[in-house]
Amino acid sequence: MKSIRSILLVALLQVAATTSAFAADELAQIKSAGVFRVGTEGTYAPFTYHDESGKLTGFDVDIATAIAQRLGVKPEFVEGKWDGLIAGLDVNRYDAVVNEVSITDARKVKYDFSTPYISTHAVLIVRSDNTTIKSFDDLKGKKSANTLTSNFGKLAAAHGADVVPVQGFNESIDLLTSGRVDATVNDELSYLDFRKHKPDAKLKIAATDTSSDDDQSGVLIRKGNPDLQAAINKALADIKADGTYAKISQKYFGKDISQ
Repeated sequence: MKSIRSILLVALLQVAATTSAFAADELAQIKSAGVFRVGTEGTYAPFTYHDESGKLTGFDVDIATAIAQRLGVKPEFVEGKWDGLIAGLDVNRYDAVVNEVSITDARKVKYDFSTPYISTHAVLIVRSDNTTIKSFDDLKGKKSANTLTSNFGKLAAAHGADVVPVQGFNESIDLLTSGRVDATVNDELSYLDFRKHKPDAKLKIAATDTSSDDDQSGVLIRKGNPDLQAAINKALADIKADGTYAKISQKYFGKDISQ
């Protein structure tokens, strides 16, 4: 019996060592492969979307590309719907998720984040002729278009909204403008970008969530990769120091949002 226990213990230790070695060596594996695999939606303008030619572009796409360049590799984007995007890390579909993933205590239990690379507020968007929804509390019993697992969807639900599930910002706006929902709780920067492209859209911001600190987003990676985390943090610091971040910022928002 003692012999069997010893064999099992050795086997478990070997599995643990293998798992630890794999995790610790992810940065080396990325550099060896020459590719930084990035999970992203591709449907969330201006952060990750397809332009008129069909090319994947956006603020987060450019940030991820700049990180890859400073890691000395090429970016490889793997697109997926938001509701399953983070879970893609668990099955090794990619090395990181760069998709405005909010840094929360719940997510930090299972994953690691880079330092924040962007911050924003949640806003309550309604049609211009809406006079009944003036605050988040007015969402009670109203329909709000949101991705179910996003912080925005959770915020809408917390205020009593009937959350109508969608795949991204664009679908939320489509449902709102067509009158199929009463509102959407969404990202302030996404809305400002939308207004920049469609200034005549009959929508408005009814309220801004200032009940908590700015919503900060970071690059999401698997737990136990301190070398990769440090390398990504250094890349982010470098692109802010050399002006790359400011250029990307100006391109999508018309101002430097690094502060």
